[in-house]
Amino acid sequence: NSEVVMSLSSFVSRMGTGSFLTTAIARTLCVAPRMGGSNFSSCLPPAFNEPIWNYDLGSPNRKKIEEACQKVRNEVVNIPLVINGEEIFTDETIDQVACADHQNVIAKVSRASPEHIKKAIKASVEARKKWELTDWKHRAAVFLRAADLLTQTHRFELLATTMIGQGKTVYQAEIDAACETADFYRFAVSFAEEIYNTQPQFHSPLIWNRLNYRALEGFVAAIPPFNFTAIAGNLGATPALLGNSVLWKPSDTASLSNYVLFKILQEAGIPDGVINFLPAEGPVFGDTILSSPHLAAINFTGSTNTFNTLWKGVANNIESYKSYPRIVGECGGKNFHFVHTSAQIDNVVFGSVRSAFEYQGQKCSACARMYVPESMWPEVRDKIVAAMSEIKVGQPDNLSSFMTAVIDERAFDKISGYIDYAHESKNVEVLAGGTYDKSKGYFIQPTFVQTTDPYCKLLGEEIFGPVLTAYVYPDDEWEHTLKLVDEVSPYGLTGSVYAHDRNVIDTALKALRHAAGNVYINAKSTGSVVGQQPFGGARRSGTNDKAGSATYLTRFISTQSEKECLLYLDDWKYSHMEEE
Repeated sequence: NSEVVMSLSSFVSRMGTGSFLTTAIARTLCVAPRMGGSNFSSCLPPAFNEPIWNYDLGSPNRKKIEEACQKVRNEVVNIPLVINGEEIFTDETIDQVACADHQNVIAKVSRASPEHIKKAIKASVEARKKWELTDWKHRAAVFLRAADLLTQTHRFELLATTMIGQGKTVYQAEIDAACETADFYRFAVSFAEEIYNTQPQFHSPLIWNRLNYRALEGFVAAIPPFNFTAIAGNLGATPALLGNSVLWKPSDTASLSNYVLFKILQEAGIPDGVINFLPAEGPVFGDTILSSPHLAAINFTGSTNTFNTLWKGVANNIESYKSYPRIVGECGGKNFHFVHTSAQIDNVVFGSVRSAFEYQGQKCSACARMYVPESMWPEVRDKIVAAMSEIKVGQPDNLSSFMTAVIDERAFDKISGYIDYAHESKNVEVLAGGTYDKSKGYFIQPTFVQTTDPYCKLLGEEIFGPVLTAYVYPDDEWEHTLKLVDEVSPYGLTGSVYAHDRNVIDTALKALRHAAGNVYINAKSTGSVVGQQPFGGARRSGTNDKAGSATYLTRFISTQSEKECLLYLDDWKYSHMEEE
């Protein structure tokens, strides 16, 4: 009954240690309200958000994750291509290093040639034919098993490879590699079932109408980013749930965690050839998949410039494709926090510090610009600077670190270039941070700046690093400032409105209707949860197909309408044709 469910909910929220038990209870909570009711129509296990495990001092989980991280640091994993189940080690390789200790090589990654990619395309096209016709429950079982494997059997391994390889703290790796990846798979199964159960409700006399939800004819090219293991798992695998076959090209700087996740999917039972693992140089992979007539879709997360290149490549080859390729993309962002005088200051400060500097500002949704009324500015500024003075920047497996290193030298050089600009600009004042050092790892101190120019490039261009730019506006010009928020940047990914006044909130949401695909009210601009806040943006931030929703899955489905006549025609003539 409801009292039992509430008691279990309270227990899970208090427990916080991370165990099989918390996951089992979470699963129970999702199904309990449906027991005995008319809505219980599915034989599938219910979807639920994976509980966040605890890594506090003295906890068993802390010791296990520290041991797993040390193992990653001490080994060099040889990562092959995997084509139709065959592991292929190539002469051309690259090293993946620990970004916080770039002399520490953690993986040697084989790279695919055009011939390898063409071989994988052939394998994918063939594998799809059988996989697409595999009973839905068997495809669902693979993904539900993968979710359980990655959260139970392989949780610490997946977290450790994400922490050391991609520079995430334990909490950031936990909510990404374990929780969000599992959420993507469990909710995708639930959403797919909803889609498959959507059938025509109206039928003419003697007619039975049906819908078939087919896979795309060809292969899906998945090109994920470095910053979220979960995004790689979603892009590289979720289309396969719907019967598609996938070519998964991991990011060079996230190859190890992606390989671990791919191996988990193999263990879960994904057939050979359905997902092919293809580390490759970006242009080599891009040119080869774009030239294939079997390209059915591109599933991409990354820079706007790269997405533009892929889109142009599809356009240039449009006559050669068997079907028009679907293009799904999530790109850059210049995410904002808009603050009104009615906002609660501490909430603004704590949310902004977390959003801007967690994972070194390398989340797609990280706050990069904030707009603060001048009457509140001194207190907001001083409290943010004070909080920043306590931020520890260190190694990812030092669990007292709040930040670690940025992903690689290219990112370091780009971000440090913007910091140099801030130091040199007459319209910008560096309030905190502003230093960097790549001698051991790619470390950039959290940086907070103020500009007096509402069109400063620090407010408009994507930096993708731990740099937060503030613009201070006159209190009575908040509506005009909303217009600036909307117009200064070409992106439209995430944003937050901090205000207590409900009329202000309403006005802001209307003014910023197209400024963000995910908008938050009195909450930071990061932290979307699968099944709760589907993620994606428009403008130059992508196609806004909303990962973590049923909408996203429909991009990898080709629907067929069926009409069956239950009684046969007994003539070809219509009655009105009869002559006197």
